[in-house]
Amino acid sequence: MRNAIVGFSALALVVVAADAQSVSGDAKQAPTGRYALETHHSQVLFSIVHQGITDYYGRFDKLSGTMNFDAAQPEKSSVSVTIDMSSVDTPSAQLNMILGGSEVFGAQRFPSATYISTSVVRTGSNTGRIRGNLTIKNITKPVTLDVVFRGGNMNPMSDSYTIGFTGTTTIKRTDFGITGMRWEPLVSDDVKLIIEAMFEQQKG
Repeated sequence: MRNAIVGFSALALVVVAADAQSVSGDAKQAPTGRYALETHHSQVLFSIVHQGITDYYGRFDKLSGTMNFDAAQPEKSSVSVTIDMSSVDTPSAQLNMILGGSEVFGAQRFPSATYISTSVVRTGSNTGRIRGNLTIKNITKPVTLDVVFRGGNMNPMSDSYTIGFTGTTTIKRTDFGITGMRWEPLVSDDVKLIIEAMFEQQKG
């Protein structure tokens, strides 16, 4: 039995290694079409400077989204992502409740935040800028993401072509009505966002 487990583990490592080698960094190799966010391996991270001395990180655990991808002309692509604001996750369970409550995100009244692209501009062979509208607490502001295309390959778990992106930007929380907290003097107005997004091509 032990030998069988070892053999299976070795085979799994070979499959993973072979799969990693098959990743294509050429966006033109990805099929054009409609993609859906692969929610188990995508996340939105945020960081805010605390007391001027550390970056405090959190994330949102529940996302959904779609992408219309044009491999020949990536600038014609579009993306839409929805974030469940009640899924905020930090190292502090008490802070999670505060952030989701009426004092900060007001998740019961404003359950979702959305980002909808309006344009895409290529800045390099695997980089670009996505301009779009970010809505938090029913307040919509233009936000530009700096995006890196991380590559694509066939996902052996779903048998679907999968592409990955990293997006970064900085927003001001006061632009979205996140203000007035009793601990507001201890945190920065600037909030850094890091988006790790994996999209799977939809069949049919």
